[in-house]
Amino acid sequence: MITKLTASYPAKWVCDLLGCSRSAYYYEPVIDPEDALLIEAIEPILMRWPFYGYRRATAQLKRAGHIVGETRVRRLLKLLEHSCSVGRVRVVTTDSKHDLPRYANLVNPGTGVKKLIITRPNQVWVADITYIRLGRRFISLAVILDAFTRSVRGWCLGRSLEKELTVNALKMALARHPAPGYHHSDQGSQYAAIAYTDLLAEAKTAISMSAVGQPTQNGLAERFMRTLSEWMQAKEEHIDYSEYSDFDDAFAPLAHWLEVEYMTERIHSALGYLTPAEFEAQAGFTQPNPLLLQA
Repeated sequence: MITKLTASYPAKWVCDLLGCSRSAYYYEPVIDPEDALLIEAIEPILMRWPFYGYRRATAQLKRAGHIVGETRVRRLLKLLEHSCSVGRVRVVTTDSKHDLPRYANLVNPGTGVKKLIITRPNQVWVADITYIRLGRRFISLAVILDAFTRSVRGWCLGRSLEKELTVNALKMALARHPAPGYHHSDQGSQYAAIAYTDLLAEAKTAISMSAVGQPTQNGLAERFMRTLSEWMQAKEEHIDYSEYSDFDDAFAPLAHWLEVEYMTERIHSALGYLTPAEFEAQAGFTQPNPLLLQA
């Protein structure tokens, strides 16, 4: 700000007006040459993944061949005034007020009840829905994840919250992967719908649901949706979703993020800083070629 004002006014006058000493204005911090090289490597990481904290940034640097520790990266992020904290708004997508059958939580039950130990791919799938703003309206995204590998199993982008949204995501998942032992979701009407539960019954998959008002019981899916939200906010600096002319305009970047960037490029701390595709391959499970279903 001072630099802009001094283009038109004397530096002494501007500094006095803003309560800033001239010595502070003219001071230029000295950066160690090795730190400067590392900052050059950090900046493109933050440009692509602005919500990375120091741990994930450190892991990404190591993947690129840099020998660096978390303490140094945290110091440099502070020097860059980087923060991964942002405000988030969660639009409610769960309609639990329905007369459809409800199911017990078999995966993540309440306190005092033994949790299911997840040890392999396709043992448990988790599902959730989120809204995405498109101009002055919203479109909906249903996603199914593998609880062990965090991999995307199926997804569907739709113009509304109709039951076909979740059914199509499940059909994609079952067409591309072996049926899971358990399917876990909230108690929303989209997941309790007969068309949805019949597909799970045909696949011989046990149905598990979180208790009403307990979103943490579907925490893995919730965290994925927050990750998606972070990506959307980051992309808004480069792509204004309100400028998209239609639904198809939004489909391609979302498909690329789900199928490519999230699966093969974004590292996860819970997976030992591997991507879902890498972790899945390590677990002896090979991903099929992506099959993008047109909504």
